[in-house]
Amino acid sequence: MKRVFFLLPLLLFAVVAAYFYWGLDPERDPNAIPVQMVDKPIPDFELPPVEGAGVPGLSRTRLSDAPDTDAQVRLVNVFASWCVPCRAEHPILTRLAERDDVVLYGVNYKDNPADAVDWLEKLGNPYTAIGSDPKGTGAIAWGIRGVPETFIIDSDGRIRHHHIGPIHATDVDSTILPMIEELSR
Repeated sequence: MKRVFFLLPLLLFAVVAAYFYWGLDPERDPNAIPVQMVDKPIPDFELPPVEGAGVPGLSRTRLSDAPDTDAQVRLVNVFASWCVPCRAEHPILTRLAERDDVVLYGVNYKDNPADAVDWLEKLGNPYTAIGSDPKGTGAIAWGIRGVPETFIIDSDGRIRHHHIGPIHATDVDSTILPMIEELSR
């Protein structure tokens, strides 16, 4: 019995050491989050409009049919008024929405509608439609982990790219614009 008590701390040390080795492994990329929605069709969802935003709500049908534009590419951006990185990426999204080859849709995630409307009035509303998701239940279908997140959707209604975190100018130049141009052909 004394041997068991003697071996227990050694076993515990071995488990903790293995965990730290895995966490500090230089080959592991801690930012590499598995993306589950890429190359899958738009999930089935329907979100009502944000009251007072002046644009319709968002659903699979609206995204699939893209009745608002002739653009081949749609971006779906998940945002909230309380999200500081969302505010930082907003000017970039506004510039993207000005392009003729892309249309921008929004999902307002776990937000008070009045706060969202105030935020959009101050910063401008680049979204063609915004779905209100106050409890985050609609975001579950998309595999959302937080805000901001952005999806690029092709003309066939398939998710082609999932960007986690705020979009920076370097992301636009290196990933988003090349993908928009490729999908617009």
